Amino acid sequence: NAPGGGSGPQSLLGIPGTPVVQITNLSSAVSSEQMRTLFGFLGDIEELRLYPPDNAPLSFSSKVCYIKYRDPSSVGVAQHLTNTVFIDRALIVVPCAEGECRPLRLKKQP
Repeated sequence: NAPGGGSGPQSLLGIPGTPVVQITNLSSAVSSEQMRTLFGFLGDIEELRLYPPDNAPLSFSSKVCYIKYRDPSSVGVAQHLTNTVFIDRALIVVPCAEGECRPLRLKKQP
């Protein structure tokens, strides 16, 4: 990667340089450990949040996951997993501006 290069694919996303992805259309059977394993191959994960969490008392039809990478370039790589069937559903992976990802933003408040 060229330092300071702004003409790459990241600049076309509308959210340049975000380190966060949102993964939707997740099977209700998926665990945070499975998500960490799958997406951890693509870059160092700083934070992972799965909703509803693994220990939720109720059953839900699907889940959503937010992953914050240490390096924003991992987001572009993670998007290549879109439409990959994981358990029983095709994943949808999109970049997410940190200010729009409320679950991850909560950690930063005192």
